[in-house]
Amino acid sequence: MEAQGVAVAEAVGLPYGLKRVRVTGMLSLLPARLQIYVPPARLLHSVAASEPLASPWPRLVISIGRRSVPIALAVKRMSGAFGLHIQNPKIPARHFDLIAAPVHDGFTGDNVISTFGAVHGVTPARLAEGEEKFAARIEPLPHPLIAVLLGGESQAFSFPPDHAAAFGTALARLARDSGGSLLVTPSRRTAPESLRALSAAIAETSHFLWDGTGDNPYHAFLALADAIVVTEDSVNMVTEAAGTGKPVYVQRLKGNSRRLRHFHALMRERGATRPFAGKLESWSYPPINDTELVASAVRRALALESTT
Repeated sequence: MEAQGVAVAEAVGLPYGLKRVRVTGMLSLLPARLQIYVPPARLLHSVAASEPLASPWPRLVISIGRRSVPIALAVKRMSGAFGLHIQNPKIPARHFDLIAAPVHDGFTGDNVISTFGAVHGVTPARLAEGEEKFAARIEPLPHPLIAVLLGGESQAFSFPPDHAAAFGTALARLARDSGGSLLVTPSRRTAPESLRALSAAIAETSHFLWDGTGDNPYHAFLALADAIVVTEDSVNMVTEAAGTGKPVYVQRLKGNSRRLRHFHALMRERGATRPFAGKLESWSYPPINDTELVASAVRRALALESTT
């Protein structure tokens, strides 16, 4: 979620800071949809933040996630800042100046931009930077290069070790059959025991598995891969993979989500993804990234377009 907010902030072009916030004390017992009616100064007095929420106030407040909504609105009301919320805020759209909500959320309004999947920061410059940093280690591996982006546990999905082992076996078979290599990176939600199970399954194949130490090769994997396999639990990772315009395969996990079913159906209709079936195919589509669409709307509202 943070990555989406940072991506838009970078695209807008203003200096920005990242603040992690939460409501504390008795007010935390109120649902977020009711916290918006608490006087701003009182609410902010009950907020724990990684950096103080105080003047000098910003021109722009970008919030993401339901629990950030009342805090962002309090800052907006105290400062007069332009308020952008990313994702469905679960309150009427009129409370914000602009909302960027993915189309699969079904949240619409006069001040709502419907984005295709998640906004993200997978840009040509970032891909080129990743490629330059890791090319010497990755390019010598047998091709085709197959990037594997692993998610994990969430409210709707689980990725237990036995499932990870089976997935790893299918990936190893694909690498052997294609004569290629696997580029594997976990996320923070990938359980260590599941990563170990998958790692054991691909041990005899050509691969590069990031173990969490040193620089993250995530963007290098996206830049250098010939195809990308992503677990279905992450809208972010699937959309970021689709930001490359390369073939993206989606691996099923244990669990279900009506919202994500809709998202994946839209991605397949767009021609970006196909279910992972243990084989490689070739297709193309326009890279998916609506970040600039949102950033441009913010720049226009703040009269910044002429300076960017």
